[in-house]
Amino acid sequence: KQVHTHHINLCFAEHRVETPHGVLHVTVHGAGNARRPAILTFHDVGMDSKSCFSTLFKFEEMQEIVKNFTVVRVDAPGQEDGAAIYPAGYQYASMDQVSEMLPAVLQYFNFRTIIGVGVGAGAYILSKFTLSNPDAVEGLVLINVDTNARGWMDWAAQKLSNLTSSLPDQILSHLFSQEEMSANTELIQTHRERISKAPNLINIELFWKSYQGRRDLNIERNNTFKCPVMLVVGDQAPYEEAAVECNSKLDPTTTSFLKMADAGGMPQLTQPSKLTEAFKYFIQGMGYNCPIDCQINNSVKVQERYESRRQNSPSAIRRVI
Repeated sequence: KQVHTHHINLCFAEHRVETPHGVLHVTVHGAGNARRPAILTFHDVGMDSKSCFSTLFKFEEMQEIVKNFTVVRVDAPGQEDGAAIYPAGYQYASMDQVSEMLPAVLQYFNFRTIIGVGVGAGAYILSKFTLSNPDAVEGLVLINVDTNARGWMDWAAQKLSNLTSSLPDQILSHLFSQEEMSANTELIQTHRERISKAPNLINIELFWKSYQGRRDLNIERNNTFKCPVMLVVGDQAPYEEAAVECNSKLDPTTTSFLKMADAGGMPQLTQPSKLTEAFKYFIQGMGYNCPIDCQINNSVKVQERYESRRQNSPSAIRRVI
């Protein structure tokens, strides 16, 4: 399929892209420099590309950073706003199959390479895609990533949760920290209502079950990403331990680990300023300079808050306070 570039130049266009495992809803923002990779985002369970990433990408300094890139937001099958409801017994794509849908997106838009930004299930999907297509990915930002299959304890806990908790509460416990859940913050209330009233709740449950059935990616020093990676997780977030474990398996010379204080389970929603700052350093480290007007003036404070040197050991942590 040929994409109509005059639509993309309007800075916003929605597309339906045919793939080997079904149709993907894809939203394109901007018409960035063709010599630069596209920034491709993939959302978490219980969210779509808007609810997961709008807060971050509407942040003023982030808009300055990405204005020379094309931003491509992919919705998992059936998760976009207004998606058709899947019939009873529908066989939803596995996580492996969802990752296998992404080459068709790159081909559709004629993107040679991407910088992937994924959260939770989206981080897993982009990780799988990168392992299978190393030459297509120049960098990865993985928020709340868990590259392992569920263990027996997780499986048993989920079985119990299925009996005692509603689907929205199960998903909220995946997205947010226990502290946030207990406090029942405004953010929790907003997302509980959004998920509970979602017309495509059946589809959301299918995506959730598919993520629960994910396979171990078997990442280790000899089977790892060939590109720079920034791991991000909130302090006390549900996937903090999984992110720490993933960090220990990656190449320390090309990996940065950002453990964010006061970020809860969804740092891209609660701390867009800090995440923007870290993303700026990440893409500059890849050789892509920001526009002059996005340079942050208070450089002394930045240096105090962000340790920009390469980490020296697998367990070292870059921390934004």
